[in-house]
Amino acid sequence: MNVLHAYKVYRPDVDGGVPEVIAKLTGADATGDRAEILVARDRGLPRRYVLGGTPVRAVGSFGQISSMPIAPGFPFALRQAASRFDVLALHHPFPLNDLGVAFGIPDDVAVVVHWHADIVGRGAVMPLVAPLIRRTLDRADRIIVAHQSIFDGSSFLQPYVSKCVTIPFGVDTSEWTNIDDALQRRIADLRRDHPRLIVAMGRLVPYKGFSVLLQALQQIDGEVVIIGEGAERDNLQRLAELLGVADRLRLPGFLPRDEVKAYFHAARLFTLPSVTVAEAFGLVQIEAMAVGLPIVNTALPTAVPTIARDGLEGLTVPVNDAPRLAAAINRLLDDPVLAGALGDAGRRRVAAEYEQSVFRANVRQVYENAVESRRGRAPGGETRT
Repeated sequence: MNVLHAYKVYRPDVDGGVPEVIAKLTGADATGDRAEILVARDRGLPRRYVLGGTPVRAVGSFGQISSMPIAPGFPFALRQAASRFDVLALHHPFPLNDLGVAFGIPDDVAVVVHWHADIVGRGAVMPLVAPLIRRTLDRADRIIVAHQSIFDGSSFLQPYVSKCVTIPFGVDTSEWTNIDDALQRRIADLRRDHPRLIVAMGRLVPYKGFSVLLQALQQIDGEVVIIGEGAERDNLQRLAELLGVADRLRLPGFLPRDEVKAYFHAARLFTLPSVTVAEAFGLVQIEAMAVGLPIVNTALPTAVPTIARDGLEGLTVPVNDAPRLAAAINRLLDDPVLAGALGDAGRRRVAAEYEQSVFRANVRQVYENAVESRRGRAPGGETRT
């Protein structure tokens, strides 16, 4: 099968979250299929490149409005490219994907929607966007969600229950646990220089709750590194200076994989302080758990607190509560026995329930079923080479 993954941004402009999921589903070692990626630039001129063995086309963008690239060429690029593929894998939310579908997708191309989350906090534009989203879901052959709570919390998905399939994300544990000598030295240096290191990772956008983490840092004897890029970077830096914690904060931006691994192995814990249901799953929690880090997350009505569970693999605190977040982080920093027990439990849970090969195989089966179903409705369709 030839599969085109379409989303708003990708590495190196933005890492983590949906780009991480796309990376796991593409590349030479992923499913054995030929995959390409179509995205928009976070900001900048169009470019084509190969990353992890996968061709990427990034449409030019004038910047962002409400976390969406201003990329008027994207829907046309999607429509033009779709005819070369057996499966169009649309990663949502991204309204320009929906606009591209509205422009017309060939009948013999299967459409699989990866529904990562609903659009949150955009009430003013929803009357315009909602009909496009429903048109995409009408056209979709299958809809993949990572957790039942994503379906339960989405009014868009309710009429399409027969198309929905739940497939939890997975990680390659060996990727996170294999450490060579050079990386081990880097980890030792970080541990020596930052003995009470707290790590977080994700797009620097408001729903990630990083501003709450900085407020909590006022009450924490430790240092925080937040790995990722995003529009909130300057705001977070100014807030850290205002709160008097700038000397204990690092915002390194996008990092190579080995450097991310070094920070994860050097840290004492991982925190996911997200504050809205836009954080539907929190894949990065699984990666941190694979390393053996205890987790501090928030009690969102999503999959987040069901991945690292309170008292089992981590500690869960109320949403948008800096004092409680600080207390949980301090508890793990000050109690290495508890932190170690939670971290070990997390590592076992990942090995048992979130294996990457299972995730990939299940997604590929959905793609195959979608292609077979689509061919049944569009006679004469052939696998493209």
